[in-house]
Amino acid sequence: MCGIAVIAGPRTRRQTLEDMIAVQSHRGPDAQGVYVNSDTSVGLGHARLSILDLTSSGAQPMSSPQGRSWIVFNGEVYNYIELREELRGYPFSSQTDTEVILAAYEKWGVGALERLEGMFAFALWDSHTRQLLVARDRFGVKPVYYKVANDGTLLLASEIKALHVAGVPAQANQAAWATYLLDGLYDHDDTTFWKDVKALPAGSYLTWNNGRLSINRWYDLAKHSGEEYDSRPIEEVESEYWGLLQDSVRKRFRSDVPVGINLSGGLDSSLLLGLVQDIQGADSDVQAYTFVTGDARYDEIPWVQQMLDKTQHPSTICQLRPQEVPELAESVQAHQDEPFGGLPTLAYAKLFAAARQNGTTVLLDGQGMDEQWAGYDYYANILSEGETVQRMAGPVQGTRQRTTRSECLTREFRCLAQEFSPPKPYPDALRNAQIRDTCHAKIPRALRFNDRISMRSSVELREPFLDHRLFELALRQPPDRKVRQSSSKWLLRHLATKFLPFAVATTPKRPLQTPQREWLRDELRDWANDCIEDTLRIAGGTWLDCDAVRSQWQEYQSGTVDSSFHIWQWISIALVDRVSRKTPNPNEVVCRS
Repeated sequence: MCGIAVIAGPRTRRQTLEDMIAVQSHRGPDAQGVYVNSDTSVGLGHARLSILDLTSSGAQPMSSPQGRSWIVFNGEVYNYIELREELRGYPFSSQTDTEVILAAYEKWGVGALERLEGMFAFALWDSHTRQLLVARDRFGVKPVYYKVANDGTLLLASEIKALHVAGVPAQANQAAWATYLLDGLYDHDDTTFWKDVKALPAGSYLTWNNGRLSINRWYDLAKHSGEEYDSRPIEEVESEYWGLLQDSVRKRFRSDVPVGINLSGGLDSSLLLGLVQDIQGADSDVQAYTFVTGDARYDEIPWVQQMLDKTQHPSTICQLRPQEVPELAESVQAHQDEPFGGLPTLAYAKLFAAARQNGTTVLLDGQGMDEQWAGYDYYANILSEGETVQRMAGPVQGTRQRTTRSECLTREFRCLAQEFSPPKPYPDALRNAQIRDTCHAKIPRALRFNDRISMRSSVELREPFLDHRLFELALRQPPDRKVRQSSSKWLLRHLATKFLPFAVATTPKRPLQTPQREWLRDELRDWANDCIEDTLRIAGGTWLDCDAVRSQWQEYQSGTVDSSFHIWQWISIALVDRVSRKTPNPNEVVCRS
Protein backbone atom coordinates (compact mmCIF):
# COMPACT_ATOMS: atom_id res chain seq x y z
CA MET A 1 0.00 0.00 0.00
CA CYS A 2 1.25 3.41 -0.90
CA GLY A 3 0.28 6.97 -1.75
CA ILE A 4 0.04 8.34 -5.27
CA ALA A 5 -0.21 11.84 -6.74
CA VAL A 6 -0.76 13.00 -10.32
CA ILE A 7 -0.78 16.33 -12.11
CA ALA A 8 -1.74 16.45 -15.79
CA GLY A 9 -1.97 19.71 -17.66
CA PRO A 10 -0.46 23.20 -17.67
CA ARG A 11 0.02 23.34 -13.88
CA THR A 12 2.35 20.32 -13.74
CA ARG A 13 5.19 21.18 -11.37
CA ARG A 14 7.72 18.88 -9.73
CA GLN A 15 7.63 20.84 -6.47
CA THR A 16 3.85 20.56 -6.25
CA LEU A 17 4.09 16.80 -6.75
CA GLU A 18 6.70 16.57 -4.04
CA ASP A 19 4.44 18.52 -1.69
CA MET A 20 1.51 16.23 -2.49
CA ILE A 21 3.61 13.16 -1.72
CA ALA A 22 5.08 14.66 1.45
CA VAL A 23 1.64 15.12 2.99
CA GLN A 24 0.92 11.44 2.23
CA SER A 25 4.25 10.15 3.55
CA HIS A 26 2.47 8.05 6.20
CA ARG A 27 1.11 5.94 3.34
CA GLY A 28 4.62 5.22 2.10
CA PRO A 29 7.44 5.92 4.55
CA ASP A 30 10.03 3.74 2.81
CA ALA A 31 10.72 5.86 -0.28
CA GLN A 32 9.36 8.75 -2.32
CA GLY A 33 9.76 9.44 -6.01
CA VAL A 34 8.56 11.79 -8.76
CA TYR A 35 8.49 11.55 -12.56
CA VAL A 36 7.68 14.48 -14.87
CA ASN A 37 7.56 13.83 -18.60
CA SER A 38 9.75 15.77 -21.04
CA ASP A 39 7.24 18.49 -21.93
CA THR A 40 6.05 18.80 -18.31
CA SER A 41 2.46 18.02 -19.26
CA VAL A 42 2.19 15.05 -16.88
CA GLY A 43 3.79 14.27 -13.53
CA LEU A 44 3.51 11.23 -11.28
CA GLY A 45 4.47 11.01 -7.60
CA HIS A 46 4.72 8.06 -5.25
CA ALA A 47 5.23 7.31 -1.55
CA ARG A 48 6.25 3.68 -1.10
CA LEU A 49 5.39 1.18 1.59
CA SER A 50 7.60 -1.76 0.62
CA ILE A 51 5.72 -5.08 0.64
CA LEU A 52 6.99 -7.02 -2.40
CA ASP A 53 10.60 -6.89 -3.61
CA LEU A 54 12.05 -4.68 -0.90
CA THR A 55 15.00 -3.68 -3.10
CA SER A 56 15.33 -0.50 -5.14
CA SER A 57 14.04 -2.47 -8.14
CA GLY A 58 10.56 -1.90 -6.75
CA ALA A 59 10.90 1.88 -6.60
CA GLN A 60 8.21 4.03 -8.17
CA PRO A 61 7.38 5.80 -10.41
CA MET A 62 8.32 2.74 -12.47
CA SER A 63 8.79 2.62 -16.21
CA SER A 64 8.51 -0.12 -18.79
CA PRO A 65 11.86 -1.26 -20.29
CA GLN A 66 11.80 1.11 -23.27
CA GLY A 67 10.28 3.94 -21.26
CA ARG A 68 6.96 3.85 -23.10
CA SER A 69 4.85 3.68 -19.93
CA TRP A 70 5.23 5.03 -16.41
CA ILE A 71 3.17 3.94 -13.42
CA VAL A 72 2.46 4.81 -9.79
CA PHE A 73 0.53 2.12 -7.95
CA ASN A 74 -1.19 1.76 -4.58
CA GLY A 75 -2.40 -1.67 -3.47
CA GLU A 76 -1.71 -5.29 -4.29
CA VAL A 77 -2.40 -7.53 -7.29
CA TYR A 78 -2.66 -10.89 -5.57
CA ASN A 79 -2.51 -13.01 -8.72
CA TYR A 80 0.63 -11.32 -10.01
CA ILE A 81 2.56 -14.61 -10.01
CA GLU A 82 -0.01 -16.28 -12.29
CA LEU A 83 -0.15 -13.21 -14.55
CA ARG A 84 3.63 -13.07 -14.72
CA GLU A 85 3.58 -16.63 -16.03
CA GLU A 86 1.07 -15.59 -18.73
CA LEU A 87 3.36 -12.69 -19.64
CA ARG A 88 6.49 -14.76 -20.21
CA GLY A 89 8.77 -13.01 -22.64
CA TYR A 90 8.40 -9.62 -21.01
CA PRO A 91 11.82 -8.47 -19.73
CA PHE A 92 10.95 -8.22 -16.04
CA SER A 93 13.57 -6.53 -13.87
CA SER A 94 11.83 -6.80 -10.48
CA GLN A 95 9.71 -9.20 -8.44
CA THR A 96 6.87 -6.71 -8.01
CA ASP A 97 3.21 -6.76 -8.93
CA THR A 98 3.67 -3.17 -10.13
CA GLU A 99 5.78 -4.31 -13.06
CA VAL A 100 3.20 -6.99 -13.86
CA ILE A 101 0.58 -4.24 -14.29
CA LEU A 102 2.89 -2.46 -16.74
CA ALA A 103 3.43 -5.67 -18.72
CA ALA A 104 -0.29 -6.51 -18.66
CA TYR A 105 -1.20 -3.05 -19.94
CA GLU A 106 1.28 -3.24 -22.80
CA LYS A 107 -0.22 -6.58 -23.86
CA TRP A 108 -3.95 -6.13 -23.17
CA GLY A 109 -4.49 -2.39 -22.75
CA VAL A 110 -7.45 -1.42 -20.57
CA GLY A 111 -8.61 -5.04 -20.87
CA ALA A 112 -5.88 -5.91 -18.37
CA LEU A 113 -8.13 -4.63 -15.58
CA GLU A 114 -10.43 -7.65 -15.85
CA ARG A 115 -7.46 -9.94 -15.25
CA LEU A 116 -6.33 -8.29 -12.02
CA GLU A 117 -7.35 -9.85 -8.71
CA GLY A 118 -6.76 -7.49 -5.84
CA MET A 119 -7.08 -4.01 -4.46
CA PHE A 120 -5.55 -1.28 -6.55
CA ALA A 121 -5.46 2.33 -7.57
CA PHE A 122 -2.89 3.21 -10.19
CA ALA A 123 -2.06 5.95 -12.66
CA LEU A 124 -0.29 4.94 -15.87
CA TRP A 125 1.11 7.37 -18.42
CA ASP A 126 1.43 5.99 -21.96
CA SER A 127 3.87 8.20 -23.88
CA HIS A 128 2.94 6.60 -27.23
CA THR A 129 -0.78 7.42 -27.04
CA ARG A 130 -0.15 10.39 -24.71
CA GLN A 131 -2.93 9.11 -22.52
CA LEU A 132 -3.13 8.93 -18.75
CA LEU A 133 -5.06 5.93 -17.40
CA VAL A 134 -6.20 5.92 -13.77
CA ALA A 135 -8.00 2.82 -12.49
CA ARG A 136 -9.62 1.74 -9.24
CA ASP A 137 -10.35 -1.82 -8.08
CA ARG A 138 -13.76 -3.49 -8.18
CA PHE A 139 -14.87 -2.62 -4.64
CA GLY A 140 -12.89 0.59 -4.25
CA VAL A 141 -10.61 -0.71 -1.50
CA LYS A 142 -7.93 1.75 -2.63
CA PRO A 143 -8.90 5.43 -2.95
CA VAL A 144 -8.59 7.97 -5.76
CA TYR A 145 -9.65 11.63 -5.45
CA TYR A 146 -9.41 14.24 -8.17
CA LYS A 147 -10.18 17.82 -9.17
CA VAL A 148 -10.13 19.40 -12.61
CA ALA A 149 -8.97 23.02 -12.41
CA ASN A 150 -10.38 25.85 -14.50
CA ASP A 151 -7.42 25.66 -16.88
CA GLY A 152 -8.04 21.95 -17.47
CA THR A 153 -5.29 20.68 -15.17
CA LEU A 154 -6.10 17.36 -13.52
CA LEU A 155 -5.01 17.00 -9.89
CA LEU A 156 -5.30 13.51 -8.42
CA ALA A 157 -4.18 11.74 -5.23
CA SER A 158 -4.83 8.95 -2.74
CA GLU A 159 -6.00 11.44 -0.11
CA ILE A 160 -7.94 14.69 -0.28
CA LYS A 161 -5.40 16.60 1.80
CA ALA A 162 -2.88 16.21 -1.04
CA LEU A 163 -5.25 18.11 -3.34
CA HIS A 164 -5.52 20.88 -0.76
CA VAL A 165 -1.73 21.11 -0.63
CA ALA A 166 -1.74 21.43 -4.42
CA GLY A 167 -3.94 24.52 -4.18
CA VAL A 168 -7.51 23.18 -4.16
CA PRO A 169 -9.35 25.32 -1.58
CA ALA A 170 -10.68 23.30 1.37
CA GLN A 171 -14.23 24.57 1.24
CA ALA A 172 -17.14 22.60 2.59
CA ASN A 173 -19.46 20.88 0.14
CA GLN A 174 -22.68 22.01 1.82
CA ALA A 175 -24.85 19.61 -0.17
CA ALA A 176 -22.76 16.65 1.02
CA TRP A 177 -22.95 17.81 4.64
CA ALA A 178 -26.71 18.36 4.39
CA THR A 179 -27.20 14.88 2.89
CA TYR A 180 -25.08 13.34 5.64
CA LEU A 181 -26.87 15.14 8.46
CA LEU A 182 -30.35 14.57 7.04
CA ASP A 183 -30.10 10.97 5.83
CA GLY A 184 -26.82 9.65 7.26
CA LEU A 185 -25.69 9.16 3.68
CA TYR A 186 -22.02 9.38 2.68
CA ASP A 187 -19.43 7.53 0.59
CA HIS A 188 -22.34 6.46 -1.62
CA ASP A 189 -21.27 8.05 -4.91
CA ASP A 190 -18.50 10.25 -6.30
CA THR A 191 -19.22 13.27 -4.09
CA THR A 192 -17.07 14.20 -1.09
CA PHE A 193 -17.45 16.61 1.82
CA TRP A 194 -15.18 19.09 0.02
CA LYS A 195 -16.32 21.41 -2.75
CA ASP A 196 -15.25 20.38 -6.27
CA VAL A 197 -13.36 17.28 -5.04
CA LYS A 198 -14.60 14.03 -6.57
CA ALA A 199 -13.91 10.37 -5.83
CA LEU A 200 -13.28 8.04 -8.75
CA PRO A 201 -16.03 5.40 -8.36
CA ALA A 202 -15.12 1.83 -7.51
CA GLY A 203 -14.70 -0.42 -10.54
CA SER A 204 -14.07 2.58 -12.80
CA TYR A 205 -11.23 4.03 -14.80
CA LEU A 206 -10.40 7.56 -15.84
CA THR A 207 -8.56 8.62 -18.98
CA TRP A 208 -7.00 12.00 -19.67
CA ASN A 209 -5.67 12.96 -23.08
CA ASN A 210 -4.62 16.52 -23.87
CA GLY A 211 -7.12 17.96 -21.42
CA ARG A 212 -9.99 15.66 -22.35
CA LEU A 213 -11.29 13.69 -19.36
CA SER A 214 -13.42 10.56 -19.56
CA ILE A 215 -14.66 8.18 -16.84
CA ASN A 216 -15.87 4.66 -17.61
CA ARG A 217 -17.07 1.78 -15.49
CA TRP A 218 -15.21 -1.46 -16.04
CA TYR A 219 -16.81 -3.67 -13.36
CA ASP A 220 -20.45 -4.11 -12.30
CA LEU A 221 -21.03 -6.65 -9.51
CA ALA A 222 -24.74 -7.15 -10.27
CA LYS A 223 -24.12 -7.75 -13.98
CA HIS A 224 -21.31 -10.19 -13.27
CA SER A 225 -23.38 -12.19 -10.77
CA GLY A 226 -26.50 -12.20 -12.95
CA GLU A 227 -30.16 -12.46 -12.01
CA GLU A 228 -30.55 -16.23 -12.16
CA TYR A 229 -30.32 -18.20 -8.92
CA ASP A 230 -27.79 -21.02 -8.60
CA SER A 231 -29.75 -24.29 -8.85
CA ARG A 232 -26.82 -26.63 -8.25
CA PRO A 233 -26.81 -28.95 -5.22
CA ILE A 234 -25.66 -27.19 -2.07
CA GLU A 235 -22.70 -29.57 -1.73
CA GLU A 236 -21.37 -28.45 -5.11
CA VAL A 237 -21.75 -24.78 -4.18
CA GLU A 238 -20.02 -25.32 -0.83
CA SER A 239 -17.11 -27.06 -2.52
CA GLU A 240 -16.61 -24.25 -5.03
CA TYR A 241 -16.98 -21.55 -2.41
CA TRP A 242 -14.55 -23.25 -0.03
CA GLY A 243 -11.98 -23.54 -2.80
CA LEU A 244 -12.34 -19.83 -3.59
CA LEU A 245 -11.95 -18.97 0.10
CA GLN A 246 -8.75 -20.97 0.33
CA ASP A 247 -7.38 -19.40 -2.84
CA SER A 248 -8.23 -15.89 -1.71
CA VAL A 249 -6.60 -16.25 1.71
CA ARG A 250 -3.56 -18.08 0.34
CA LYS A 251 -2.83 -15.33 -2.20
CA ARG A 252 -3.15 -12.61 0.43
CA PHE A 253 -0.22 -14.10 2.32
CA ARG A 254 2.06 -13.24 -0.60
CA SER A 255 4.40 -10.75 1.02
CA ASP A 256 8.05 -10.10 1.75
CA VAL A 257 7.15 -8.62 5.16
CA PRO A 258 5.32 -10.12 8.18
CA VAL A 259 1.57 -10.73 7.85
CA GLY A 260 -0.88 -10.80 10.78
CA ILE A 261 -4.66 -11.00 11.19
CA ASN A 262 -7.34 -8.93 12.89
CA LEU A 263 -9.28 -11.29 15.13
CA SER A 264 -12.60 -10.63 16.84
CA GLY A 265 -14.81 -13.29 18.35
CA GLY A 266 -17.31 -13.18 15.52
CA LEU A 267 -17.94 -15.73 12.82
CA ASP A 268 -16.10 -13.91 10.02
CA SER A 269 -12.73 -13.35 11.64
CA SER A 270 -12.95 -16.79 13.27
CA LEU A 271 -13.49 -18.23 9.80
CA LEU A 272 -10.44 -16.29 8.64
CA LEU A 273 -8.34 -17.82 11.43
CA GLY A 274 -9.68 -21.26 10.56
CA LEU A 275 -8.69 -20.79 6.94
CA VAL A 276 -5.19 -19.72 7.98
CA GLN A 277 -4.92 -22.92 10.02
CA ASP A 278 -6.25 -24.97 7.12
CA ILE A 279 -3.74 -23.47 4.67
CA GLN A 280 -0.65 -23.16 6.86
CA GLY A 281 -1.21 -26.07 9.22
CA ALA A 282 -1.42 -26.42 12.98
CA ASP A 283 2.05 -24.90 13.47
CA SER A 284 1.01 -21.55 11.98
CA ASP A 285 2.19 -18.74 14.23
CA VAL A 286 0.65 -15.74 12.47
CA GLN A 287 0.23 -12.88 14.93
CA ALA A 288 -3.37 -12.10 15.89
CA TYR A 289 -4.56 -8.65 16.97
CA THR A 290 -7.78 -7.88 18.87
CA PHE A 291 -9.14 -4.61 20.22
CA VAL A 292 -11.05 -4.28 23.47
CA THR A 293 -12.56 -1.43 25.49
CA GLY A 294 -12.63 -2.93 28.98
CA ASP A 295 -16.40 -3.40 28.82
CA ALA A 296 -17.45 -7.04 29.05
CA ARG A 297 -20.75 -6.28 27.29
CA TYR A 298 -18.88 -5.57 24.07
CA ASP A 299 -15.43 -7.14 24.29
CA GLU A 300 -15.11 -10.50 22.55
CA ILE A 301 -12.15 -11.94 24.44
CA PRO A 302 -13.94 -15.20 25.50
CA TRP A 303 -14.63 -16.10 21.87
CA VAL A 304 -11.16 -15.01 20.75
CA GLN A 305 -9.55 -17.13 23.44
CA GLN A 306 -11.68 -20.08 22.44
CA MET A 307 -10.36 -19.80 18.91
CA LEU A 308 -6.71 -19.42 19.97
CA ASP A 309 -6.55 -22.00 22.77
CA LYS A 310 -5.45 -24.91 20.58
CA THR A 311 -3.23 -22.94 18.19
CA GLN A 312 0.29 -21.52 18.15
CA HIS A 313 -0.85 -18.01 17.24
CA PRO A 314 0.49 -15.26 19.52
CA SER A 315 -2.11 -12.69 20.47
CA THR A 316 -1.89 -8.93 21.06
CA ILE A 317 -4.77 -7.21 22.85
CA CYS A 318 -5.17 -3.47 22.15
CA GLN A 319 -7.39 -1.55 24.56
CA LEU A 320 -9.10 1.74 23.84
CA ARG A 321 -9.72 3.81 26.96
CA PRO A 322 -12.15 6.72 27.17
CA GLN A 323 -9.48 9.21 28.25
CA GLU A 324 -7.63 8.55 24.97
CA VAL A 325 -10.58 9.43 22.77
CA PRO A 326 -10.34 13.26 22.54
CA GLU A 327 -6.74 13.37 21.31
CA LEU A 328 -7.02 10.21 19.24
CA ALA A 329 -10.20 11.43 17.55
CA GLU A 330 -8.45 14.55 16.25
CA SER A 331 -5.46 12.53 15.06
CA VAL A 332 -7.70 10.08 13.20
CA GLN A 333 -9.79 12.92 11.78
CA ALA A 334 -6.64 14.50 10.36
CA HIS A 335 -6.03 11.30 8.39
CA GLN A 336 -9.65 10.66 7.39
CA ASP A 337 -10.24 14.11 5.79
CA GLU A 338 -14.00 13.44 6.06
CA PRO A 339 -16.34 12.32 8.89
CA PHE A 340 -15.59 8.79 10.10
CA GLY A 341 -17.46 6.09 11.98
CA GLY A 342 -16.89 6.86 15.62
CA LEU A 343 -15.24 4.91 18.42
CA PRO A 344 -14.91 1.61 16.50
CA THR A 345 -12.63 3.43 14.05
CA LEU A 346 -10.56 4.75 16.95
CA ALA A 347 -10.26 1.26 18.41
CA TYR A 348 -9.02 -0.06 15.07
CA ALA A 349 -6.55 2.82 14.91
CA LYS A 350 -4.99 1.58 18.15
CA LEU A 351 -4.84 -1.94 16.73
CA PHE A 352 -2.95 -0.86 13.61
CA ALA A 353 -0.56 1.25 15.66
CA ALA A 354 0.21 -1.79 17.84
CA ALA A 355 0.76 -3.95 14.76
CA ARG A 356 3.27 -1.50 13.31
CA GLN A 357 5.08 -1.25 16.64
CA ASN A 358 5.31 -5.06 16.73
CA GLY A 359 6.81 -5.17 13.25
CA THR A 360 3.68 -6.47 11.48
CA THR A 361 3.36 -4.54 8.21
CA VAL A 362 0.39 -6.39 6.68
CA LEU A 363 -2.89 -7.34 8.37
CA LEU A 364 -5.77 -9.46 7.09
CA ASP A 365 -9.34 -8.59 8.06
CA GLY A 366 -12.74 -10.28 7.76
CA GLN A 367 -14.72 -7.43 6.15
CA GLY A 368 -17.49 -8.29 3.70
CA MET A 369 -19.28 -11.44 4.82
CA ASP A 370 -22.38 -9.73 6.25
CA GLU A 371 -23.13 -8.06 2.93
CA GLN A 372 -22.20 -11.19 1.01
CA TRP A 373 -24.38 -13.62 3.00
CA ALA A 374 -27.15 -11.32 4.39
CA GLY A 375 -25.78 -11.20 7.93
CA TYR A 376 -27.52 -8.11 9.29
CA ASP A 377 -30.77 -8.48 11.22
CA TYR A 378 -32.75 -6.34 8.80
CA TYR A 379 -32.06 -8.74 5.94
CA ALA A 380 -34.26 -11.31 7.68
CA ASN A 381 -36.95 -8.64 8.01
CA ILE A 382 -36.85 -8.10 4.27
CA LEU A 383 -37.59 -11.78 3.71
CA SER A 384 -40.21 -12.17 6.44
CA GLU A 385 -42.05 -8.87 6.05
CA GLY A 386 -41.55 -8.12 2.37
CA GLU A 387 -39.69 -4.93 3.25
CA THR A 388 -38.53 -2.88 0.30
CA VAL A 389 -35.25 -1.02 -0.08
CA GLN A 390 -36.30 2.56 0.51
CA ARG A 391 -34.08 5.09 2.25
CA MET A 392 -30.65 5.07 0.78
CA ALA A 393 -28.74 4.98 4.05
CA GLY A 394 -30.56 1.80 5.02
CA PRO A 395 -31.34 0.55 8.50
CA VAL A 396 -28.66 0.19 11.14
CA GLN A 397 -27.78 -3.13 12.72
CA GLY A 398 -28.83 -3.32 16.38
CA THR A 399 -30.90 -0.13 16.50
CA ARG A 400 -34.67 0.26 16.34
CA GLN A 401 -34.94 4.03 16.54
CA ARG A 402 -34.12 6.64 13.92
CA THR A 403 -30.42 7.48 13.64
CA THR A 404 -30.49 11.08 12.35
CA ARG A 405 -32.34 14.20 13.51
CA SER A 406 -33.79 16.10 10.54
CA GLU A 407 -35.61 18.51 12.87
CA CYS A 408 -32.24 19.82 14.03
CA LEU A 409 -31.39 21.17 10.57
CA THR A 410 -32.49 24.60 9.45
CA ARG A 411 -35.09 24.55 6.69
CA GLU A 412 -32.74 26.24 4.22
CA PHE A 413 -29.91 23.81 4.90
CA ARG A 414 -32.18 20.78 4.76
CA CYS A 415 -33.18 21.79 1.24
CA LEU A 416 -29.56 21.42 0.09
CA ALA A 417 -29.60 17.66 0.71
CA GLN A 418 -29.42 15.57 -2.44
CA GLU A 419 -31.57 12.52 -2.97
CA PHE A 420 -29.94 9.30 -4.06
CA SER A 421 -32.03 6.24 -4.86
CA PRO A 422 -30.09 2.99 -4.65
CA PRO A 423 -29.95 0.98 -7.85
CA LYS A 424 -32.25 -2.03 -7.95
CA PRO A 425 -30.68 -4.36 -10.51
CA TYR A 426 -32.37 -7.52 -9.17
CA PRO A 427 -36.03 -8.59 -9.19
CA ASP A 428 -35.89 -9.30 -5.42
CA ALA A 429 -35.53 -6.90 -2.47
CA LEU A 430 -32.95 -8.99 -0.61
CA ARG A 431 -30.26 -8.83 -3.27
CA ASN A 432 -31.03 -5.19 -3.94
CA ALA A 433 -30.36 -4.52 -0.26
CA GLN A 434 -27.11 -6.49 -0.49
CA ILE A 435 -26.02 -4.44 -3.53
CA ARG A 436 -26.96 -1.22 -1.73
CA ASP A 437 -24.83 -2.13 1.28
CA THR A 438 -21.96 -3.48 -0.83
CA CYS A 439 -21.68 -0.70 -3.39
CA HIS A 440 -23.31 2.39 -1.88
CA ALA A 441 -23.47 2.17 1.90
CA LYS A 442 -21.74 -0.01 4.45
CA ILE A 443 -18.72 -1.38 2.59
CA PRO A 444 -17.64 1.90 0.92
CA ARG A 445 -17.69 3.64 4.31
CA ALA A 446 -15.85 0.86 6.11
CA LEU A 447 -13.21 0.68 3.39
CA ARG A 448 -12.53 4.41 3.61
CA PHE A 449 -12.32 4.36 7.41
CA ASN A 450 -10.03 1.31 7.43
CA ASP A 451 -7.75 2.48 4.63
CA ARG A 452 -7.00 5.74 6.40
CA ILE A 453 -6.47 4.27 9.88
CA SER A 454 -4.23 1.48 8.58
CA MET A 455 -2.22 3.93 6.49
CA ARG A 456 -2.01 6.29 9.48
CA SER A 457 0.30 3.65 10.98
CA SER A 458 1.89 2.63 7.64
CA VAL A 459 0.24 -0.79 7.74
CA GLU A 460 -1.28 -2.52 4.72
CA LEU A 461 -4.78 -3.94 5.26
CA ARG A 462 -5.90 -6.83 3.07
CA GLU A 463 -9.53 -8.01 2.80
CA PRO A 464 -9.61 -11.65 1.61
CA PHE A 465 -13.41 -11.86 1.75
CA LEU A 466 -13.72 -8.85 -0.57
CA ASP A 467 -12.88 -11.08 -3.50
CA HIS A 468 -15.19 -10.53 -6.46
CA ARG A 469 -15.40 -14.26 -7.13
CA LEU A 470 -16.82 -14.87 -3.63
CA PHE A 471 -19.38 -12.09 -3.97
CA GLU A 472 -20.52 -13.16 -7.41
CA LEU A 473 -21.06 -16.74 -6.23
CA ALA A 474 -22.86 -15.68 -3.05
CA LEU A 475 -25.21 -13.29 -4.86
CA ARG A 476 -26.29 -16.14 -7.13
CA GLN A 477 -27.52 -18.17 -4.16
CA PRO A 478 -31.26 -18.30 -3.35
CA PRO A 479 -32.51 -16.66 -0.13
CA ASP A 480 -32.82 -19.87 1.90
CA ARG A 481 -29.05 -20.39 1.62
CA LYS A 482 -28.51 -17.00 3.27
CA VAL A 483 -31.27 -16.77 5.88
CA ARG A 484 -32.92 -19.92 7.20
CA GLN A 485 -35.16 -20.17 10.28
CA SER A 486 -34.01 -16.68 11.33
CA SER A 487 -30.37 -17.80 11.16
CA SER A 488 -28.29 -15.36 9.12
CA LYS A 489 -25.40 -16.35 6.85
CA TRP A 490 -26.74 -19.90 6.88
CA LEU A 491 -24.48 -21.49 4.26
CA LEU A 492 -21.42 -19.81 5.73
CA ARG A 493 -22.27 -21.11 9.21
CA HIS A 494 -22.88 -24.56 7.76
CA LEU A 495 -19.36 -24.49 6.32
CA ALA A 496 -17.86 -23.12 9.51
CA THR A 497 -19.28 -25.85 11.75
CA LYS A 498 -17.10 -28.32 9.90
CA PHE A 499 -13.91 -26.93 11.42
CA LEU A 500 -14.68 -24.13 13.91
CA PRO A 501 -15.65 -24.54 17.56
CA PHE A 502 -19.43 -25.00 17.55
CA ALA A 503 -20.10 -22.08 19.89
CA VAL A 504 -18.20 -19.71 17.60
CA ALA A 505 -19.79 -20.91 14.38
CA THR A 506 -23.32 -20.60 15.76
CA THR A 507 -23.00 -17.48 17.90
CA PRO A 508 -25.48 -14.73 16.90
CA LYS A 509 -24.18 -11.53 15.37
CA ARG A 510 -23.25 -8.94 18.01
CA PRO A 511 -24.13 -5.55 16.53
CA LEU A 512 -22.05 -3.19 18.67
CA GLN A 513 -18.28 -3.30 18.99
CA THR A 514 -17.62 -0.47 21.43
CA PRO A 515 -19.52 1.27 24.26
CA GLN A 516 -19.76 4.49 22.24
CA ARG A 517 -23.37 4.97 23.28
CA GLU A 518 -22.50 4.72 26.97
CA TRP A 519 -19.21 6.63 26.91
CA LEU A 520 -20.75 9.65 25.20
CA ARG A 521 -23.32 9.77 28.00
CA ASP A 522 -20.86 9.22 30.81
CA GLU A 523 -17.04 9.26 30.64
CA LEU A 524 -16.98 11.40 27.46
CA ARG A 525 -20.00 13.55 28.20
CA ASP A 526 -18.03 16.75 28.86
CA TRP A 527 -15.90 16.27 25.77
CA ALA A 528 -18.97 15.53 23.64
CA ASN A 529 -20.72 18.58 25.04
CA ASP A 530 -17.72 20.79 24.21
CA CYS A 531 -17.65 19.42 20.66
CA ILE A 532 -21.37 20.02 20.19
CA GLU A 533 -21.07 23.57 21.48
CA ASP A 534 -18.17 24.14 19.07
CA THR A 535 -20.34 22.79 16.29
CA LEU A 536 -23.12 25.20 17.18
CA ARG A 537 -20.68 28.11 17.13
CA ILE A 538 -19.60 27.01 13.64
CA ALA A 539 -22.94 26.00 12.12
CA GLY A 540 -25.65 27.17 14.51
CA GLY A 541 -28.34 29.16 12.76
CA THR A 542 -27.06 28.30 9.30
CA TRP A 543 -26.84 24.52 9.25
CA LEU A 544 -28.30 23.63 12.64
CA ASP A 545 -31.05 24.84 14.93
CA CYS A 546 -29.22 25.43 18.22
CA ASP A 547 -32.23 24.90 20.50
CA ALA A 548 -33.22 21.68 18.74
CA VAL A 549 -29.68 20.28 18.94
CA ARG A 550 -29.36 21.06 22.64
CA SER A 551 -32.77 19.51 23.30
CA GLN A 552 -31.80 16.30 21.49
CA TRP A 553 -28.49 16.22 23.34
CA GLN A 554 -30.35 16.43 26.67
CA GLU A 555 -32.74 13.66 25.58
CA TYR A 556 -29.77 11.49 24.58
CA GLN A 557 -28.22 11.89 28.02
CA SER A 558 -31.42 10.60 29.62
CA GLY A 559 -30.59 7.09 28.37
CA THR A 560 -33.74 6.52 26.33
CA VAL A 561 -32.05 6.75 22.91
CA ASP A 562 -30.51 3.56 21.46
CA SER A 563 -28.39 5.17 18.71
CA SER A 564 -25.51 7.61 19.12
CA PHE A 565 -25.06 8.23 15.40
CA HIS A 566 -26.60 11.72 15.39
CA ILE A 567 -24.43 12.71 18.35
CA TRP A 568 -21.33 11.58 16.48
CA GLN A 569 -22.45 13.53 13.41
CA TRP A 570 -22.43 16.76 15.44
CA ILE A 571 -19.08 15.87 17.01
CA SER A 572 -17.71 15.29 13.52
CA ILE A 573 -18.38 18.87 12.45
CA ALA A 574 -16.28 20.11 15.36
CA LEU A 575 -13.50 17.61 14.63
CA VAL A 576 -13.25 18.60 10.97
CA ASP A 577 -13.15 22.26 11.96
CA ARG A 578 -10.47 21.72 14.64
CA VAL A 579 -8.25 19.82 12.22
CA SER A 580 -8.76 22.48 9.53
CA ARG A 581 -7.64 25.21 11.92
CA LYS A 582 -4.40 23.33 12.62
CA THR A 583 -3.56 22.78 8.94
CA PRO A 584 -0.82 25.21 7.80
CA ASN A 585 -2.36 25.79 4.38
CA PRO A 586 -3.41 29.30 3.29
CA ASN A 587 -6.19 27.79 1.17
CA GLU A 588 -7.67 25.97 4.16
CA VAL A 589 -10.92 27.25 5.59
CA VAL A 590 -12.99 25.88 8.45
CA CYS A 591 -16.11 23.90 7.73
CA ARG A 592 -18.50 26.83 7.72
CA SER A 593 -21.54 27.49 5.62
